[in-house]
Amino acid sequence: MKRRFAMAGTLLALVLGFGTLPAAATPSGTSPASTTALAAPDISVTAVRAHLDELSAIAARNGGNRRSTTQGYRDSVAYVKGKLQAAGYTVTEQPCTSGCTSGAGPNLIAEWPKGDANNVYMFGAHLDGVSAGPGMNDNGSGSAALLENALTLARENPDMRNRVRFAWWTDEEQGLNGSYFYVRTLSSAERARIKAYYNFDMVASLNGGYFINHITSAAAAPMKAYWDSLGLRPEENTEGAGRSDDYSFERYSIPTSGYAMGASARKTSAQASKWGGTSGSAYDPCYHRACDTLTNINTTGLDRAADGIAYTLWQQAVGTGGGGGTCDPAGAVGNGGFESGTSPWTGTTAVIAAHSGRTAHGGTRFAWLGGNGSTSTESLSQTVTVPADCTRASLVFWLQIETSESSSRAYDTFTVRVNGSTLATWSNVHAGGGWIQRSADLSAYAGQTVTVAFTATEDYSLQTGFLLDDVSLQSA
Repeated sequence: MKRRFAMAGTLLALVLGFGTLPAAATPSGTSPASTTALAAPDISVTAVRAHLDELSAIAARNGGNRRSTTQGYRDSVAYVKGKLQAAGYTVTEQPCTSGCTSGAGPNLIAEWPKGDANNVYMFGAHLDGVSAGPGMNDNGSGSAALLENALTLARENPDMRNRVRFAWWTDEEQGLNGSYFYVRTLSSAERARIKAYYNFDMVASLNGGYFINHITSAAAAPMKAYWDSLGLRPEENTEGAGRSDDYSFERYSIPTSGYAMGASARKTSAQASKWGGTSGSAYDPCYHRACDTLTNINTTGLDRAADGIAYTLWQQAVGTGGGGGTCDPAGAVGNGGFESGTSPWTGTTAVIAAHSGRTAHGGTRFAWLGGNGSTSTESLSQTVTVPADCTRASLVFWLQIETSESSSRAYDTFTVRVNGSTLATWSNVHAGGGWIQRSADLSAYAGQTVTVAFTATEDYSLQTGFLLDDVSLQSA
């Protein structure tokens, strides 16, 4: 059993550079550990709210709601379509001819005409609401955030290596009908081209939390990486499992993920402590009610979701090469959050657990190396393939260092090695500050399969524990 001790010192926790976020610091006295620059644009939350304003006005002109069978829904489709067409998209209205509620309006599909058409990353949100109210959070929030991302992509017009497709679904509130119609009418070859589908349903809940669908999956890796960079410590979206349009894609074995901030389930005290808000109250107090108006929008959460969509889109599809590139590092590190047992990690795998007395950076499990207070070496490793087109690649992870040492001398160390070569080192000198994101440059190993190892070494007395979580490979 590992000894327990108080955390010492305080350090400023810096995160990956993104927009105005600062770059992660390299500890003094260590080997350089570069941080990947993340070049996705900042999405204007003011612009997202302007789309919400228009959806609200549409509902007000049409009986107070935007249900799939109403003029309010059809006017919502017209608004989104008009914005996309003006931005240069070719937009398709897809009538739902079977399985939808009688009189339901169409799905709206827009594809950006650049990048490899055999590698499609799809982003979707349901555009319809319930009869009870205008549906601003459910799901004006996801629809508006998605629209502004599509318009930003058109304005930026970057080089694309993969294809991006956007969708606004009909008849979700009546049983996920629009999205299911879309997926089941695709050919098997067309389905195979969709490498991941991302869903955004209720991303501005007033008392919300930060939830990700299939948070430990390869598809979720860039979504989690962005919210991790904000220190949000997101959780699995258990409430929304099987309840939104991502499920239509899951039924055909297409990888899915997405953001959500919660519906009628109640926030726990632990979540309120982590994210703020009121414990014991619903994430969205106006879920499926008339009060789901513009006053029912969490602008901070909406902003974080919109920017996370952009980050994910840029990571998965944007880059030089004009299509056909293979720099897609998502999932290169297996079980990077340690939530799925110990495989494929080898070495001192007993250090992986839901350790009592400490909180994981994400999820419930993490690796605790060291902390023994005696001469010891503990190590975890796995093989990682760095995609050949990733000319800039970084091993990114979260590290928390706790020590009983008081000297400025490095007695206990934590090293990152690749194929036996040391890339970066931290020690008891860098203790404090809680979870801090660190990284090591793997750009030199592009196109290679390498062994990545984390090793904690302690001297004969005074323990130092190195807590490791959420390991991933990321690229620029």
